[in-house]
Amino acid sequence: MIALVDRALALNPSFARGWHVSGILRVWGGQPDTAIEHVEVSLRLSPRARIGWPALVIGFAHFLSRRFDEALSKLLLSIQEDPSYPQAYRSLAACYAQMGRLDDARNVIARLRVLTPVIVWGDTPLRIPEHRELYLSGLRLAAGEDT
Repeated sequence: MIALVDRALALNPSFARGWHVSGILRVWGGQPDTAIEHVEVSLRLSPRARIGWPALVIGFAHFLSRRFDEALSKLLLSIQEDPSYPQAYRSLAACYAQMGRLDDARNVIARLRVLTPVIVWGDTPLRIPEHRELYLSGLRLAAGEDT
């Protein structure tokens, strides 16, 4: 998939949606810093158009890089932009848990439960085992499950 989106961007470097998709794929593929760069390019190319959830992708990329404070501000912005998207709450809860802010993490989980019964999403697209474990262990901790 990354090769396909790279080809599309080589053919049309002004393709804002392509840069956003590339950012998502880079997060999943274990390249969080490249993901941030690509989503930021998408935002520069199309600052007014709503293309996905850029704050979520950037926040989650910071989370995977263990830059929890930077992740926190973007994840909170993501929820503010779209309070109905469950993945933003999962990411925020995992971030709070990894920061040791368990009360905040559990409050986010309570808000997530209003949206969906699925709290720990076991089938994650994250390809790097350390990233997957960071996310899932934080989410399980936030949910009060044994890690």
